[in-house]
Amino acid sequence: MDMEGMDGMDMSGMEMGPGVPSLPYMQQMYWALVGTVIGIATVFNALNWVNYRQRLSAASKGLATPAKPKSWFWRSYATLTAINRETAYASFAPIRINRFTLRSPRLGRTALIIGNIIVLLVLCFYKLPTNQYTDYEDIGYRTGFINICQLPLLFLLAGKNNIIGVLTGFSFEKLNWIHRWVARCLLLTVTIHMGYWFADWAPYDYITVKIKTDDITQYGMAAWAILLWIVFSSMTPIRGWCYEFFVIQHIISFSGFLAVVWLHVPAGPSGPRYWVYICIALVCIDRLMRLGRVLWINLSFLHRKQQSGTRNTGIFSCQAEFTPLAHETTRITIRNPPISWRPGQFVFLSCHSIVPLQSHPLTIASIPEDGQLEFIVKCNKGATRSFFRHATKNGRLPSSTADMKIALGKVTTIEGPYGKTRPLQQFDSVVLFAGSTGATFTMPLMRNLVASWRRARNDPKQPGSSLAHKISVTRRIRCVWVIKSKGQLEWFSSQLTQVIKNVEELRDSGADVMVDISIYVTCDDTFTSEHTNAIESHRHSNGVKHGVVEEISASGEKVDAKFSEKVEQREVKEVSSDTSSENGEQSKSGCGPDGTCCCRATVDDEDAIASAVCTCNAARSHSSSSAEASSVISRSSSSAGQAKKKPLPVHPNISVVGGRPQPRNIIRKSLEQAYGESAVVVCGPKGLVDDVRMSTVGLSDERAVHKGTGAQGICLITEYFGY
Repeated sequence: MDMEGMDGMDMSGMEMGPGVPSLPYMQQMYWALVGTVIGIATVFNALNWVNYRQRLSAASKGLATPAKPKSWFWRSYATLTAINRETAYASFAPIRINRFTLRSPRLGRTALIIGNIIVLLVLCFYKLPTNQYTDYEDIGYRTGFINICQLPLLFLLAGKNNIIGVLTGFSFEKLNWIHRWVARCLLLTVTIHMGYWFADWAPYDYITVKIKTDDITQYGMAAWAILLWIVFSSMTPIRGWCYEFFVIQHIISFSGFLAVVWLHVPAGPSGPRYWVYICIALVCIDRLMRLGRVLWINLSFLHRKQQSGTRNTGIFSCQAEFTPLAHETTRITIRNPPISWRPGQFVFLSCHSIVPLQSHPLTIASIPEDGQLEFIVKCNKGATRSFFRHATKNGRLPSSTADMKIALGKVTTIEGPYGKTRPLQQFDSVVLFAGSTGATFTMPLMRNLVASWRRARNDPKQPGSSLAHKISVTRRIRCVWVIKSKGQLEWFSSQLTQVIKNVEELRDSGADVMVDISIYVTCDDTFTSEHTNAIESHRHSNGVKHGVVEEISASGEKVDAKFSEKVEQREVKEVSSDTSSENGEQSKSGCGPDGTCCCRATVDDEDAIASAVCTCNAARSHSSSSAEASSVISRSSSSAGQAKKKPLPVHPNISVVGGRPQPRNIIRKSLEQAYGESAVVVCGPKGLVDDVRMSTVGLSDERAVHKGTGAQGICLITEYFGY
């Protein structure tokens, strides 16, 4: 078929045979199905919001279990939600091959993508025979129309301000994986479109002629090649290799893609080019909204009240201070910020005097009550390394908090905040897991919950404050932070100590709340033992019985019978490195009882041990190792006077454990004490996120959540490192 005269041709009413739907009708069917999926997600989002408000209202009335569903409707909804969560988050265990880890996709994501592919293939071939080459032309037209109607969905999911996120309750970064898979599905159908046209021309040996002489064919080939490059360059290894390069080339690539698609599709009053115009409009609207937000936030004359208490007299409203921290980490602080935010959100930060023409997403590590934006940025490469170099340029690395040298303030611009997290105030118990800088996400969430407890206790009827601001359903918080060494602890040591002090004050005033914080140190051969000695001396100086910590109800009332036998007793046990040698196991290289490193081994029950002395990396003989390990026990009493001179790195009520956590056991203990729905939040490396996710799914299935057993629901919230 000669396609040279197709420009200006109206193909919308093209007949393909009796009973075969028209091309525009198939496009309408695709968007009807997409709209149905979005509508279902919108209904669930609305029900979650209603449930959240009902729980806050029940808590304000003093009900004992506001997070537990009461009516048949909400019990049914809880059961449906539990089944959906177990199915959506389920996956196979990761397969580790040497240094590489192969992770299987989640079942929910897999089902959604497979469903989309099936829908696209059905729409492409519905009532069209595929066994005769004379019908290849009709399939080529059909697939072309299906291809172009997918473009608006692709750009809707790409925008940082999109209607899908508003309706479904997901922020754009949570929808980005769907954006990437829509592009891959588009590549599949575009390849089918191109293949059937080639198959139609092949019997006449016309493929080479069309590629050399036909403009429409050339533009189509160019569009397919650009789309192939976009899909390839958007893969995780490529994005992680150089994110700045990815962003620049991605903008150029999709601009070129839209241009050649516009040239490829036929024009005309009813032609399919209006799909391209919709995409261009979506891009322009998103960019204009972002530009308006950036100008509103960063121009100082629009925030005169906010600037009145600062020394900033320039055009821009934000100045950042860069402080070097241990482990090549930078603390960035913006005082009196011109924005309001919620814990768990992030902004795009630009500092063109340090890193020109770049903007990077950074999680806000502070809460609004701090009066400042704070970011903890780990140095990797690119912009983060430039930030760290600037922070250390005017001073050496700090050996303590008091020795920190704050670099001169630099003019910065911010865009945001972005990110949506279900409010944790609606859950009875909250379990937080963080790995390294993942604490920038979980720490503000925990601090915000404690702040809501204080507001409810101090000003329960404060006028003008919203119900969500002054009421919290949460009773218990379990926080786990995994770090490598003592240096990382200094990032949030003061915040952790303040949380414990605030909770102690609340419990002294009769509040039924609890926070349990554990810090797992994966390999620091001195910190765990030093911390244990400091705690022992602290207990001796305060007359506390050695090794036993008992949790006593502050109100003096009887604890519920269900939990009366679960009073915590923690026995501090010292593990010396010569234990295995006494049993004739000197051949093992690790310091743990089974030959593994005691700092990297998984701790099944942190109540069983308090610390272990790591000797795996110590360059010393067995006898000297044994002598030093044995001296750790004796120093707990003999060096009490010296330990008093050293301040504790964290509050003594915070557990410091050498090793890695066992998420399943930690989550199980919290669920057994929950009166209503619990939330499990994790942010960190993908390995930690996978462990927590699989543990949560396994416990939900094991406990038969909301399936007649009385076990309450579990909401899982995950964040992980990477782009």
